[in-house]
Amino acid sequence: MAFAITQTCCNDASCVSVCPVNCIHPAPGEPDFGTTEMLYIDPRTCIDCGACADACPVDAIFPADALTGALEAYSEINAAHYADSGLPTAVSPNFHAWGPPSFSRILPSDFAPLDVAVVGTGPAAMYAVEDLLLHTSSRVTLIDRLPVAGGLVRFGVAPDHPSTKKIGEVFARFHRHPRLRLKLGVEVGRDVTVEELAARHDAVIYAVGASSARKLGIPGEDLPGSVAATTLVAWYNGHPDVPPDAIDLSAERVVVVGNGNVALDVARILTADPAGLRGTSIAPEALARLESSKVREVVVLGRRGQEHAACTQPELLALTRRPDADLLVDPPFDWSAPPAEGRRIVLRFHSTPVEILGDNQVRGVRLADGVEIAAGQVVRAIGYRGTPLPGLPFDETTGTIPHTGGRVRPGTYVTGWIKRGPSGGIGANRTCARETVSGLLDDAIAGRLTRRPR
Repeated sequence: MAFAITQTCCNDASCVSVCPVNCIHPAPGEPDFGTTEMLYIDPRTCIDCGACADACPVDAIFPADALTGALEAYSEINAAHYADSGLPTAVSPNFHAWGPPSFSRILPSDFAPLDVAVVGTGPAAMYAVEDLLLHTSSRVTLIDRLPVAGGLVRFGVAPDHPSTKKIGEVFARFHRHPRLRLKLGVEVGRDVTVEELAARHDAVIYAVGASSARKLGIPGEDLPGSVAATTLVAWYNGHPDVPPDAIDLSAERVVVVGNGNVALDVARILTADPAGLRGTSIAPEALARLESSKVREVVVLGRRGQEHAACTQPELLALTRRPDADLLVDPPFDWSAPPAEGRRIVLRFHSTPVEILGDNQVRGVRLADGVEIAAGQVVRAIGYRGTPLPGLPFDETTGTIPHTGGRVRPGTYVTGWIKRGPSGGIGANRTCARETVSGLLDDAIAGRLTRRPR
């Protein structure tokens, strides 16, 4: 029986490299790699060896005949990817083709080890660190402004997705590597400048992510009770920048603007049975507040139709299998009335907010079609945005640091969301980091780096 990839797929392609029959796609180098929501196993070719399941860093791969409950549909989802591809039915395993050996990432034997600083400890940073430590003799100084490492995995993944968070354990093993020094609680621009980092290292890679929230640009956006999803996500994950009382859960109805995966995370956590969150990584203070929460309904607004929903199929599918809350799509409610009994998530499409209503506190949202939705809180989940770092160029339009293939200038590099914008999941950072590290090594070999005294 074939294996199948399920909801928590991180797209980092660790499974592809160990598959002996080349049955996992899209693979690195293929046109669709990095653009599909997840990877898929071809059941016609899979030989049931289980190598992919052993290699998966987020426990997303299981025998297809063992899938039950919310994961049961993924057997068909994997098979459907190949049924719709137009590929001929496989009659024998499609083994990896032999190719010429490549040593392009190996520095000359007489090349002195590089001293590289990596700013950030999230997935983008750690894929760069992995590349440097495993494929070069570089010494790495890993820097984070927070007292805890982990970045987006620690503070951005919902606590009810423990399998996704497990990739943090894979990254954490590099913290103990003999050629790595971990410096926590060090903020660039406060404790050390860009110029000082450059003076102390042969190269610096900035993997600082996109930590601020995009603005709606409508009246009432700054009213009390209107919060960014970045704040709410940080709150339930125990981020040290967000106090335990930052989120008010006294309203029965909450409106979430945006319908991407973060919006669904917010809706799911706010309507979850708190008992189901005990034992997860949720912040204890957030769990205590959820236990006394009055929220019964979360309305998720999308500007366009269902076919343009920004969330991924796996995250939406998970909502349909929840035992603790109902899911409704475009129901004909009286939005001025309080929610009905029980917990529920309502997906409302073709709904563009034009004003957040209220005087001293949010009391609702007015949509472009004139409908007013009574609500005591609005969560803005329309995307993340990078912030400037003193001493580095910044593109205000894209919210990124300008670069060419990750190279800002010789000796200064970027990777992750601060490089490409807030797009792609955890695994997309592996390819992104590889490009950046390749540019760094090219500069080193070509003599474009200013080598620092040891």
